[in-house]
Amino acid sequence: MCFLMNILWPKSEGLAYLHEDCDVKIVHCDIKPENVLLDEHFMAKVSDFGLAKLMTREQSHVFTTLRGTRGYVAPEWITNYAISEKSDVYSYGMVLLELISGRRN
Repeated sequence: MCFLMNILWPKSEGLAYLHEDCDVKIVHCDIKPENVLLDEHFMAKVSDFGLAKLMTREQSHVFTTLRGTRGYVAPEWITNYAISEKSDVYSYGMVLLELISGRRN
């Protein structure tokens, strides 16, 4: 489990950076195992920003067409609600669930 935490913790810090510390908020919109790369020290790096949305600090939500990968998409997208950085957190939770349970989504 310690090995998994060494992989997962930096990824959560990376998402926090995208959502809180960048000049503009970046919502990745496609967090899934295939978009997590490991370096030679098994440090996780988020990749593939092709679907990402930029939001100003004043914006709390953004409306967009459904993006992402089935099984990792937050419920608000399916019900046509506006998305926020919380959508990435949901997707990250699905990745965590897969890693901890050992089962694919």
